[in-house]
Amino acid sequence: MPTLAQFLADRFLPHVEVALKAKSKSVQYYRQGARMLERSNISGVRLDELTGEHVGRFASENDRLSASGINMGLRTLRRAVNLAYSWGVIEKPVKVALATGEVQRERVLSERETAQYLAHCPQPWRDAATIMLDEGARPGEVFVLRWECVSLAEDGSGFIKIMDGKSKAARRTLPTTPRVTDLLNARLKAQGSPTEGFVFPTNSKDGHLEVQTAKRQHLVALKSSQVKPFVPYVLRHTALTRLAAAARGDVFALAKIAGHSSIVITQKYVKPEAETVSAVFYRLTAENGEAEPRHKIRHIQPGAPPLVSEAAS
Repeated sequence: MPTLAQFLADRFLPHVEVALKAKSKSVQYYRQGARMLERSNISGVRLDELTGEHVGRFASENDRLSASGINMGLRTLRRAVNLAYSWGVIEKPVKVALATGEVQRERVLSERETAQYLAHCPQPWRDAATIMLDEGARPGEVFVLRWECVSLAEDGSGFIKIMDGKSKAARRTLPTTPRVTDLLNARLKAQGSPTEGFVFPTNSKDGHLEVQTAKRQHLVALKSSQVKPFVPYVLRHTALTRLAAAARGDVFALAKIAGHSSIVITQKYVKPEAETVSAVFYRLTAENGEAEPRHKIRHIQPGAPPLVSEAAS
């Protein structure tokens, strides 16, 4: 029976390198989490002897860190022991509870908050944040956006191609909203109408807007706007939540927009209302050539009669 450190080094990390090959950030995340565990006092514990007490001990050892920092190690531990269980190394997994207080990415900004926040954003983060809010793009996708992947027509339409992403599904084409079209035209004109290069060029090593610069400008905007603090990824989450409402339950269309490799990820944004579900049945009866739909479409209130009722004859 291997110790935790042995299992991480011999089986867990090699598996992560292969299984998450296309997700470099995820690989880096688990590498860092594994290093935390290997340096901890529980690294020498045998896998079959790990208990919730050891999980708590690890969290206590790292209480100087933020909840997000502690959870990096805990998420790595949870995934490792679950793999050990599924591979038959241990007979039962260990319950790993995450530290509370971690800043969540599930918040949805209101229209007032987004307007107030954007008004106080320094450039170039303001334009990058606007693309995230309107197109639902990931921060990293916006940072590396190139003019070769932007098409702007004279009639005011346009689209952007996302060429670099976490998976094959992340490579997609998105129509631009009027606001995004306007800001791209303005940036194109200011840069001398280039046909290639980064949309957000900087003097950094990589030549484009980077995470640390974006974070600094994000913090400036939060302080100036006095909007309740949130992490930048909330901009994408807000966009996808609004797009889900516009998609009217079409989870496949939303997955295409979001660049998700699995609709399981997308489903959390799609919450069909009663009218939407009823409309499906209404259209079905109409397509079958029936003179009148058999079902009335109405919203369900708590304690109301069933959704489908016989239409008056």
